Amino acid sequence: MDRKAAPAAETSHQQQGTEEDEQAGATSHHHLTIPAGLTEAEFSELIPFVKEFHSYKVGPGRCSSLLAQSVHAPRAVVWSIVRRFDKPQVYKHFIKACSVDPDFQMAVGCTRYVDVISGLPAETSTERLDILDDERFVTGFSIIGGEHRLRNYRSVTTVHEVGGGPADAGGEISTVVLESYVVDVPEGNTEEDTRLFADTVVKLNLQKLASAAEAQARDADVKSTASG
Repeated sequence: MDRKAAPAAETSHQQQGTEEDEQAGATSHHHLTIPAGLTEAEFSELIPFVKEFHSYKVGPGRCSSLLAQSVHAPRAVVWSIVRRFDKPQVYKHFIKACSVDPDFQMAVGCTRYVDVISGLPAETSTERLDILDDERFVTGFSIIGGEHRLRNYRSVTTVHEVGGGPADAGGEISTVVLESYVVDVPEGNTEEDTRLFADTVVKLNLQKLASAAEAQARDADVKSTASG
């Protein structure tokens, strides 16, 4: 089977359906509810970014969610992991393997092919990079093919520095990762069931991202101390 050719037609059909649904839907309200793990002060700093990058038009039969993860590592370290569209297995659970085309170049429009571990209601996922902004620390992708139940799934991830303030107030800068998605509700499932499943996967991935970034930051500190 030609892995390049198969997703193309499906992409056109899915995108058309998504656009029609979103035009008819209401805007998500992620900027009104503080995600678990964030303080009110932290979220107040992030609301403009939530409105800009994590807002969706959610039509009938669609659901959306926003999750957050605090990471005790510099934003540059976290971003170096998140931006690697070709290496999602570094911080994402449930991935058995990920491959890209021989002429792969990491740029908007590129594609990855993910094989999912057994035990999940999925086998493969073909995914397209929608955005990669190294200046604003924003990336996002869409699922455009494969054997799975997450139809018309679209996700955005942003990496932020929050906090700071006067040193005498103990204001330290920390890194927060926001990840949101919008997806179809499969036939026979409820919106709550769909969101619970997707939220669980995203939450586990963000926790693994935090562990990977913090370990990488510790290793860098050890090497820096040793060389000094």
